[in-house]
Amino acid sequence: MKNLFKNTKRTFVFATLAITMVSSCKKALEEKPYSFLSPNNFYKNESDAKIAINGVYNTLYSWDLYKQPIWNMTMLDDDHVSGADWFLGTSGAGNFQGYWGVDGPWVGFYSLISRANTVIENVSEINENIDPEIKTRIIGEAYCLRGWAYFQLVQLYGQIPIRDKSLSVDPNPNVPKSSVKDVYAFIIEDFKKAEQMLLPEGNPKSGEPGRVKRGVAKAFLAKVYLTMASGSLANVQISVRGGQNNNLYTYQKTVVAGLEGLDSKEYFKLARDKAVELLGDNEYSLFTSWKDLWNKDNRNKKEHMWELQSLAGTDLFTNNLNAYFSAFSTFGRGAVWFTNNHYKDYEVNDLRVLEGVKHNYEMNNANKTKYFYPSWEAATYKMIGGVTYANNGTTDDRAYVIKYESVENQTIANSDAFFPLLRYAEVYLIAAEAENELSTTPSLKAYEYLKMIRDRAHATMVSGLTQDEFRSFVIAERAREFVFEGVRRFDLLRWGIYLQVMNKISTGQDNISKVRTEKHLLFPIPNGEMLSNKAIKENNKFW
Repeated sequence: MKNLFKNTKRTFVFATLAITMVSSCKKALEEKPYSFLSPNNFYKNESDAKIAINGVYNTLYSWDLYKQPIWNMTMLDDDHVSGADWFLGTSGAGNFQGYWGVDGPWVGFYSLISRANTVIENVSEINENIDPEIKTRIIGEAYCLRGWAYFQLVQLYGQIPIRDKSLSVDPNPNVPKSSVKDVYAFIIEDFKKAEQMLLPEGNPKSGEPGRVKRGVAKAFLAKVYLTMASGSLANVQISVRGGQNNNLYTYQKTVVAGLEGLDSKEYFKLARDKAVELLGDNEYSLFTSWKDLWNKDNRNKKEHMWELQSLAGTDLFTNNLNAYFSAFSTFGRGAVWFTNNHYKDYEVNDLRVLEGVKHNYEMNNANKTKYFYPSWEAATYKMIGGVTYANNGTTDDRAYVIKYESVENQTIANSDAFFPLLRYAEVYLIAAEAENELSTTPSLKAYEYLKMIRDRAHATMVSGLTQDEFRSFVIAERAREFVFEGVRRFDLLRWGIYLQVMNKISTGQDNISKVRTEKHLLFPIPNGEMLSNKAIKENNKFW
């Protein structure tokens, strides 16, 4: 961590500013570059404060985070993902250290934390030439982003060092790991501060699209409570459809290491109450059409609470999500799709597969080869408008999603796909899941929250479930709603069923290994951190 933090002795100011705003992104990119300056020379006014907080957001666009590593290591490692072995052969097969970006999440999130610390320390001292509401909002953004980064880190690495000051304030590079409970307590305090300081969606001073708003802090606070509650819950069962035969298997959940002894009911109540509070704020709403949710014209609207922004025609503000996850790709066909077993977990009329999966598509090759999916629905998809589509019944069975295909130009590898960091739909499912755990049978409220998501998808609403059945159904519903949005792996981990579910599959579709051992519950701490931070005595178990 020494190299990562050494430049915090000088305040971070960055040449590529304001990556969070679609409407002002071009202008921001044309701003005059700034060099590294000391706090005494830089933090003078509102403009300086805005530039500094933009530098915190900039870390999301690095090759440590959302250029690829964070979504590669979290989205490719679950029971529903399949794809080309050349891409899934490392992270997707459990070989984390074989992936070139294995250190990325640690380095990237701590870089974000370092910059957020600098903003909190220095913007707080600006007392002239700044709107007090804007000043408070910017500090709130820094708290929210810092809390979010620690939330990702504790889920990925378990016990981690808490750095709440920049090295210009606290130059000691040797910070020991804190317990999982202490890290969560720190995260909760950051989100609570952010909630009080941020402005609501729609307030003219809340900031441009892509910035965290008050509702984002509330939603992540609910999600933190839910993660702690589900992780600490003991002596319950969860049923998951899977294995190689796609049967329903029931597992006894395990308690997540570090969360032992928590009052899970208390945290489920906190999660439910905070989610319901946010729903009552009416700052966001669901798209009526599920397909419209993924149209590029609808970015930053309605249920898109927080999206990773992109801008076509730039280098920094792009990613290759479209190339990897879409049917039409610079690779010819995309490298990642979800499994046939997961496809079969949707109802026939569920719009998330009717409209959300590419059933007929053209390959990006000289012959423009045409394919259909799935092979067993040939009567519906093999011939469309007099055109015949192919499927060999094996390697052509690829459930490509539409989520990242609406971009400016599909023929380039680095495009302007937006990535959903938080959707309003999840708030409903948080409320449903938490409500179910607070009584012995699912309440009417729990069904109401679930129904909002099922109705939008045109899926049949369930009824008469036991508490165990409702719990299992909501976990499956989250998988159906958020496939390839970086949710599934975290759900399996927080419910303590990751190893059981993955190993029940063993070797999955397209010969992708799903075999996992205890070491896969956490990522390895980078060697650079182990060498530079003398207070960390050992790596995570088995690494």
